[in-house]
Amino acid sequence: MEFHLSEIEARVVGSLVEKELTTPDYYPLSLNALVNACNQKSNRHPIMNLDHDAVGDALQSLNEKGLAAAAGGADSRVTKFEHRLQEVFNFSRPEVAILCELLLRGPQTPGELRGRTERLYGFGDLSEVQTALQHLMKRDPPLVKLLPRQPGTKEARYAHLLSGDVIVAEPEPPAEAAALSNTADRLARLDEQVAALQKETADLKQQLADFRKQFD
Repeated sequence: MEFHLSEIEARVVGSLVEKELTTPDYYPLSLNALVNACNQKSNRHPIMNLDHDAVGDALQSLNEKGLAAAAGGADSRVTKFEHRLQEVFNFSRPEVAILCELLLRGPQTPGELRGRTERLYGFGDLSEVQTALQHLMKRDPPLVKLLPRQPGTKEARYAHLLSGDVIVAEPEPPAEAAALSNTADRLARLDEQVAALQKETADLKQQLADFRKQFD
């Protein structure tokens, strides 16, 4: 099953997963607590400023997709909400930690993922991170994608696909390279103009020589 989560839906479900793993005593979350979780300034990129209506609309959409719902069996007068990723995907703990981090912060390298998921799951080394990423990439349909390595970086980044495919724009060429390219184009045009002038001069010389022969 393919999902196309909006940016807000991804933030909501990522926040629910995070709070389940880091503060289980306070999970499921009330709407007010979920709004605060979505808008917190740590462990988030980009920083958002969502209101209750935006989060409520996202919860309704996620409920229709089977990814979140009101928690059942609660005695509290306040409705609380929980994610349903485990029921849909049957993730392992390493997989859900990786996906949660990608939902909350966007594309990241394996090294960044290992450091930032410590509060969610303790990866022993980078090979464990890579294994979890490979499992997510091999699902049908894939849930994670390897992005092209950016110029000047050693590690490639990975992105989640719950919001659809991720298209990375080609990097703009450096100003120096662009200037060199423009200079090369100008030199090529000058070479063509010089060659044309040389041919025209040779033709004129030949015509003049032929004219002079008429009076020899």
